[in-house]
Amino acid sequence: MSTATAVNGPVKQVISCSSRLAEGRALVQDVWSIFNAANLPPDCLNLGQGYMNFGPPTWIIDAAEKALRGVVENHYSHPRGRIRLREAIKNFYSPRFGRELDVNTEILVTSGANEGQYSVFTAFLEQGDEVIMFEPFFDQYLPSVTFNGGKPVYVPLHPPPATIAKPTSNDWTMDVNELRQAITPRTKMIIINTPHNPIGKVFTRQELEQIAAVAEEFNLLVMLDEVYDLLVYKGKEHIRFATLPGMWDRTVTVYSVGKAFAATGWRIGFLIAPASIIQPTLAATTRIVFCSNSPLQEAAACGYEQAEKYQFFETQLSEYTERRAILIGAFDKLGLKYSLPEGTYFVLLDISRVKFPEDYPFPESIIGRCRDFKAAWFIAIEVGVSTIPVSEFYCEEHADIGAAYTRFSFAKDVETLKRAAERLEKLKQYIE
Repeated sequence: MSTATAVNGPVKQVISCSSRLAEGRALVQDVWSIFNAANLPPDCLNLGQGYMNFGPPTWIIDAAEKALRGVVENHYSHPRGRIRLREAIKNFYSPRFGRELDVNTEILVTSGANEGQYSVFTAFLEQGDEVIMFEPFFDQYLPSVTFNGGKPVYVPLHPPPATIAKPTSNDWTMDVNELRQAITPRTKMIIINTPHNPIGKVFTRQELEQIAAVAEEFNLLVMLDEVYDLLVYKGKEHIRFATLPGMWDRTVTVYSVGKAFAATGWRIGFLIAPASIIQPTLAATTRIVFCSNSPLQEAAACGYEQAEKYQFFETQLSEYTERRAILIGAFDKLGLKYSLPEGTYFVLLDISRVKFPEDYPFPESIIGRCRDFKAAWFIAIEVGVSTIPVSEFYCEEHADIGAAYTRFSFAKDVETLKRAAERLEKLKQYIE
């Protein structure tokens, strides 16, 4: 009889589970379980997890209710996705890609962006294939890669130099030489997340062109995680990697309806790619989920169809700009450094000057973790605002880079953010 370390402690097993669970850190208690509402004070304000405390616009909810009253809308959809949604995606994204997208061969609806990524890994990775991930990385990449036989290879983005008084997310930089040195004969794929979670970085054209040159030289598949593509703040331009010369044929781009329309629980995402990538991925997703939620696909279609009429994305960006200002204003009052995000709804706060007692009663789940875990727990308990330690988004070798930061989400209503700002004033007494 074997024993596995599960989220809630050791579990006796008659049959040993797959080693891929350990390789993907899936059996270790993750950051989301530790900084869960159940473990924190009841009145703690959750600025850690990236879900909204407000819902989709009423006209999209109305479309969902209408679909739920239908007949065909409540049954299986085609594994490619409902044609109305694919048509809406085509009409919305064709101008943004500078090409007429084919609804039958170049668009695939998935059960959330994560399942879409997972299906790509299933479709293309052989055992031992290496996948390059820029750090910090969205934590789902790691298990999704390893569960499909891949081996992650990490290339860290470099934090802003200490000499920069007011850093932005653009000051987190990529070293193309480090990227090239990470390439081996087993390298199969590169994952790029722009706008980037958790940094908020919007990769520049120059950076993307450098990656494109590497991808072409070594014949690599490139996955673009662009789920925050419609949250890019004034002064920055989001470059779609697939539009760079020669990149369409080797790029799959991942999107999220949940991120776009404040409906993260709907679990609707989609992929845009050439037929040579979509067709194998379709074969995978058909066996993983068969098809995605039918009535909510109809509602998602309505979202893209009517977004221009309601000026939805322009209004949403303006609202997030206000929310961002409230949160960084609180950090400015504290005199703490942060990386001003140029995209997404996340901001990294430098917590290296936040001090806490060495003998503070941390729970067992925090003991042995990097300093940012302790700082985040201390802030949650003593200040009443929860945040996410950034070392979770690194491999063990590079975890010290992330240990200087915690991630705050401003995907909350204005009132919640103002309350959080008031509470954060209490942190001043703990700053060195």
